[in-house]
Amino acid sequence: MFLNAWSLSLVVCSIIVLFLMINAVRTGVRVLRYWDPASDSTLQIGLENETWLASTLVEFALAVQGLSLLLFILAADNYSQVIAGAMCATGSLLANEYGLPTLILKLVGFFLYGFWILIHQLDIRSEVYPLVRVKYLYLLLLIPLILADLILQTLYIANLDPDIITSCCAVVLSDTAVESGNLLGILPQSAMLKLYFGTITVLIGCALLMNNLVPGLKSVAQRWQAGLSFFYACGWLWFFGLALTAITTVISSYIYAMPFHRCPFCIIKPEYGYIGLAIYFTLIAGTFFGVSIAAVELLGRHPELRVQSGHYRKGAVYLSLVMLIALAILSSYHYLAYILTGGEG
Repeated sequence: MFLNAWSLSLVVCSIIVLFLMINAVRTGVRVLRYWDPASDSTLQIGLENETWLASTLVEFALAVQGLSLLLFILAADNYSQVIAGAMCATGSLLANEYGLPTLILKLVGFFLYGFWILIHQLDIRSEVYPLVRVKYLYLLLLIPLILADLILQTLYIANLDPDIITSCCAVVLSDTAVESGNLLGILPQSAMLKLYFGTITVLIGCALLMNNLVPGLKSVAQRWQAGLSFFYACGWLWFFGLALTAITTVISSYIYAMPFHRCPFCIIKPEYGYIGLAIYFTLIAGTFFGVSIAAVELLGRHPELRVQSGHYRKGAVYLSLVMLIALAILSSYHYLAYILTGGEG
């Protein structure tokens, strides 16, 4: 499968990212050993120039690595056309034992790479670069993750065999699969929807409170700012897992207009208007902005970053709120259409 265009794109992107990251390791080690913002030595001046170039390359590399999540999902969907038994990315990812671990690693990595870019952007907005050591230590910790991503991805592609029959989503995620390991359908549909939209309501209320948009509660929001930030971040983490489950077990079947068709990947196909891409974009982007508020709350305790972190926190709350509302509209449209018109529309 390495001669497939999607496979070549994934491998080439991963190798370029790893090459850029390894080149930045030397700068990271030098920063951790010699960085001294109070010094005006030749070494310090050289390090400042070096970190600008290295950080720009790392930022580009991590952005590409983050986008490889989308590329990997689209590639898996493309592989389903040549793998026996697969109808979408579900079957392709289950074609060997490396598919799902690679997807999970890329999903976790997306957030971790985004946090590095966030730390870098906060750092360069201060004249003293207070987070240089932090972001380069973080960079060194990301190297094993990127290497593991490349290894798992390579093993997945190398072990794809078109002649091996795999299971399609209709088999893996059906009601009859519960006893054999499908843990997604534990809650009834009505309970899942109540929990899903109830969590959305709580998050919207929390966002309005954090940005002082609730009349009469401005003083409360200011007094409990840190606590609200961590509660909001934890709420988004909980909602992320809940939303993925709800999309798979309940919402997707209304999009397909087939009660027994449950799949998180078929909704990204063109016959459903690529609505899945919009749903996952709003969910992942909203989760990133929501969770990042807690990280910025910690970083904002540095005296040089209070203003910058405050501005980011306010903007991130608004962005996460917009993504949440968009997600609620996208995910409820087909359900409401079914309720109001019997599934037509």
